[in-house]
Amino acid sequence: MEKKEDPNELQELLQTLEQQTNWDGRRLVKYDGFWSPDIIVRPILSAQKYFKAKDSDIILTSIPKSGTTWLKALVFSIANRNVISIDQSPLLTSHPHTVVPFLEFNLYLHQENPDLQALPSPRIFTTHMPFKILLDSILESECKIIYICRNPLDQFVSHRHFLLENKLEKDAEPLAIDTAFDLFCRGIHPFGPFWDHILGYWNAGLKNPEKVLFLRYEELKEDITPHVKKIAEFIGSPFSPEEKTRRRGSNLKAV
Repeated sequence: MEKKEDPNELQELLQTLEQQTNWDGRRLVKYDGFWSPDIIVRPILSAQKYFKAKDSDIILTSIPKSGTTWLKALVFSIANRNVISIDQSPLLTSHPHTVVPFLEFNLYLHQENPDLQALPSPRIFTTHMPFKILLDSILESECKIIYICRNPLDQFVSHRHFLLENKLEKDAEPLAIDTAFDLFCRGIHPFGPFWDHILGYWNAGLKNPEKVLFLRYEELKEDITPHVKKIAEFIGSPFSPEEKTRRRGSNLKAV
């Protein structure tokens, strides 16, 4: 039987980590070179300890507000297109974050060791963890990793608007945008530094392109069709000749 985590040990660990306050009032801790909201250190440690990747898994990775929600909907639809009809897709009634859960913000946040073995294949999960602290089980398996990045200025503005609209620290007075941007440039923001996060996955994709697919939000937005094909091929589910010529709607291009 696995030994349960000791909350005192976690608190002792948190006390050893460098701490900063984000511009929105949330406490960040520097864990293995990256700034993380303190509340998800425990879920990350639990996932590192318990998560068992399957070769058929698909892991979607990003820094917050880089197109994660869109990527979830795309990959889920592509991966399940032959088993779930369009009119029965759970995406019609549920948010992509529900259909494709975060490891640290959903699954391991609420349970130390959730039972994920019964989930249908391919299991699709998401994480904002940088490559440096990505779970050993993911790296050692043959599962696929898809990373999406975004222009840093757009990512910063989008994340700021999101946090202002969804105030997590109700009593905190958000700092001015100039101060927030200064923190961002210094790498002090959730899952920052920004460039370190991106370069971790970029270099991993160069080293092992069969394992890591690196996507750019702006390129998907400009022309999504070739990227849909690329994703399908990457996850081992390429479109058939019939699919490539079939029109799924009067305003859609053939894939």
